[in-house]
Amino acid sequence: MNTKRNPVGWFEIYVQDMERARAFYQNTFQVTLERLESPGIELWAFPMQPDSPGCAGALAKWPGKDSGSGGTIVYFSCADCAVEAARAVQNGGRIQKDKQSIGQYGFIALVYDTEGNMIGLHSMK
Repeated sequence: MNTKRNPVGWFEIYVQDMERARAFYQNTFQVTLERLESPGIELWAFPMQPDSPGCAGALAKWPGKDSGSGGTIVYFSCADCAVEAARAVQNGGRIQKDKQSIGQYGFIALVYDTEGNMIGLHSMK
C-alpha cells in the first residue's frame, strides 16, 4: 500500500431498489448521482473531485449481493451531521444514534438508509 494516500480509495453501498436509494441519498445530501457504465453492475456515483482529498464511491446494485447490515460503515463528511441526520429521516431513513461528540475529532451520527444500510455522518461542529 502506498503510505502517501488515504487507505480507502472507493466505496460501494449495495442496494436492492436503486430508485428508492438514489432518491434517499440525493435528497439527504442534496447532490446528484451520476450513472457509471459497468458490465453486470448498476452504479450511480456520488459527485467526485479527482484532485481533492477524500474517497469517491457509488450506490451499487449487483445480482446476488444483499444490502443491509454488515461490518462496514461509510462516514459522509458534513458541515453539521445533525442536519443530514434530520434529512435522512425526512427521506425515509431512520436514526440509529443521534449526533454525539467524539471529542477533538468532532461529532458523529449514525443513520439507516432506505435499504437497511447503516451509514455514518461526521462533522467538526
